[in-house]
Amino acid sequence: MRVIAGIAKGRKLYTPKGKAIRPTSDRVKEAIFSIIGPEINNKQVLDLFAGTGSLGIEAISRGAKGAYFVDSEPSAIELTNKNLEATGLQDKAVVVKADVDKALKRLAKGGLKFDLIFLDPPYRISVSFLDAILLMLASSLLSNDGLLVLEHSTKTPARPVTGLEIDSTRVYGDTAVTFYRKKG
Repeated sequence: MRVIAGIAKGRKLYTPKGKAIRPTSDRVKEAIFSIIGPEINNKQVLDLFAGTGSLGIEAISRGAKGAYFVDSEPSAIELTNKNLEATGLQDKAVVVKADVDKALKRLAKGGLKFDLIFLDPPYRISVSFLDAILLMLASSLLSNDGLLVLEHSTKTPARPVTGLEIDSTRVYGDTAVTFYRKKG
């Protein structure tokens, strides 16, 4: 894994050992960023279920104002911190070790809004929990005209979410990526 473009282009990222963390492949990451293009510039980003932090790091490298990285797994937090340090982007990052639902409540209570949200949950996540997360993001944390990018299994169809419109869903092998837009 590496940073594909921007100020940290070409920097190698640390990857997980084992299968507890499923990082976004470079192929899928490159496709996501070519679709969202200049929407990254000067935007505030949230990377949920951050894993290695590669999506948020790519966004910062390409011009995002900053990113919050949220994960509950200690190994994921360690990888994200190592990757931020390896890319020299830690000054534009906030890393939060917490369960996603608790972290989202804290971020919403703090009045934070994000222009771009990456959501890459484990494929085994329950549909009801995913729906609750999507609804909270739509109602409290995604800014008007913001973009939410959901990476999910092709076996799980795109979820309709109150307050969000599906722009498109793209398929890359067994990975699907759905782009939601908040109209406001």
